[in-house]
Amino acid sequence: MSDFLLIHGAAHGAWCWLDVIPELQALGHTARAIDLPGHGADATPYTDVTLDAYADAITAALDTPTILVGHSMGGYPITLAAERAPQNVQMLIYVCAYVPKPGLSLSQMRMEAPYQPLLPHIRMTDDKQGWTVARADLHDLFYHDCPPGTVDYAADNLCIQATQPTSVPVTTTGRSAPIPRRYIRCADDRTIPPEYQITMTQDWPAGHITTMGCAHSPFFAQPAALAAHLHGFAQG
Repeated sequence: MSDFLLIHGAAHGAWCWLDVIPELQALGHTARAIDLPGHGADATPYTDVTLDAYADAITAALDTPTILVGHSMGGYPITLAAERAPQNVQMLIYVCAYVPKPGLSLSQMRMEAPYQPLLPHIRMTDDKQGWTVARADLHDLFYHDCPPGTVDYAADNLCIQATQPTSVPVTTTGRSAPIPRRYIRCADDRTIPPEYQITMTQDWPAGHITTMGCAHSPFFAQPAALAAHLHGFAQG
């Protein structure tokens, strides 16, 4: 069986994977999640958070070949971590995540989508180095198909998202090219348009992609189904 390291997306933390970890363990895997700098229990000020720091935190957590799973924004740091420590990355799995394009930051990729559902809801900090989303918008953007209580739980744990990690590109080279990559699309996503998830993976082999009929937070909406898809990719 496999070792999974689960990487959260923007403003989230390891806490968002709490329902998925036991599901993966029940399937025979080891699974863990970490807080990236400035998220969850990590007290790094958002003004000091960088994409490099995200990648460093991931590589520091790797000591054996591991399947890296990145949600949403997490697609960028898992890709960079694979460049830095390819020997410890068994597979990259993107869960309704951005797959870095050469020369483009995540923010630039977001603007390539046919529409930007998140953009009107972003509230910048006064120093313009971070952003948040108003509590009133969380249900419709992230959690509309999740169990009762999810919004309250998330609102208590979401943090300021630093802008720097989304403002710089990731350069990929031959170091990470041999690493298998898989993608889980979310067909009812209200944050990253499903159409753009298709665009990002349109030239991938069909067997490397699967689709869940849920929104942007499958770890809350369908944790058992998400774990089953991760298990399937690991077995394949």
